[in-house]
Amino acid sequence: MKPYDLRSDTITRPVAPIREAMAKAEVGDDVYFEDPTINRLEAMSAELLGKEAALFVSSGSMGNLIPLFINAGRAAEVLTHSNSHIIQHEVGAVSALAGVLPIGIDAPRGILTAQLLEPLIKPLSYDLARTAMIEVENTIGGVCYPLETLQDIYQLAKNRGLTVHMDGARLWNAAVATSVDIATIAANADTVTFCLSKGLGAPVGSVLCGSKDFIAKARAIRKMLGGGMRQAGILAAAGIYALENHVERLSEDHVRAKRIAYSLSSSGWAKVNLENVETNIIFFSVDGASGEKVAEVLGEHGILCSGDGNTVRLVTNLDLDDSDIDAVCTIIEGLDVKEFSV
Repeated sequence: MKPYDLRSDTITRPVAPIREAMAKAEVGDDVYFEDPTINRLEAMSAELLGKEAALFVSSGSMGNLIPLFINAGRAAEVLTHSNSHIIQHEVGAVSALAGVLPIGIDAPRGILTAQLLEPLIKPLSYDLARTAMIEVENTIGGVCYPLETLQDIYQLAKNRGLTVHMDGARLWNAAVATSVDIATIAANADTVTFCLSKGLGAPVGSVLCGSKDFIAKARAIRKMLGGGMRQAGILAAAGIYALENHVERLSEDHVRAKRIAYSLSSSGWAKVNLENVETNIIFFSVDGASGEKVAEVLGEHGILCSGDGNTVRLVTNLDLDDSDIDAVCTIIEGLDVKEFSV
């Protein structure tokens, strides 16, 4: 039985043209600014996002940590969603390494608003941690921030002397799903990171974008964190190919996610909010069954997925085509709720 891997879009394997681009990449020592392929990726990314400069980093976690370190810092607070990646999935680096106190905020569908944030900005006082930054995640759980909401948050931040960092691990998904130019979205944050190794299908890396002054500081912090890479152009070449060839095809992942979501909704055993399936991520639950149990049963039928608590996550990706999605939907529609009972 063929396994259909929907655990994440990070599991994608580099396609043959990416491997070829990596093999042919011109390289140099990036720590000395001498890797031409790294330089091209960084210039390309900055231009696409409408920022002055960019920095290739090894991971999205590093790309999020550096702005926290520079623009917030010790004894400061960052306002973010309770389920944000910097709180839940980056090993506490926000506090352990950047020295920043994260203030988690609950919000419907994961979307923060200026109205929610404003009362949480602390007044300046010697005995209070300084509110220094707002962090938004776009997409969050596959849900896209409305442009007007981002604009309101950014205006609030500017009015109150705060910076905004956008964790845009799947920002290209948001841009494709909303048909809003990525630079228009990124204009509502001082710093933005996006991932090359998720839906775009590159094997490694993220890009951090911001002002020239910020990126100069970020390069030093990257080195301090052990992220100074040498002939990394072989990795950057994969990112360049992905940006040139895999952005528009993200819409295929979105369509396929909706197909799976509709099958789940009509199955009679799964509960899914179709309105929240905006990009390539699907969350659902099964009454009376843990997410781990549901993932185990689906795995037995060839659908690999992630289960946590009462929730199950499926993520469409580059490695799955329409015939794979047909098979997944057929499996889902053939299951009975009794299979999930303990």
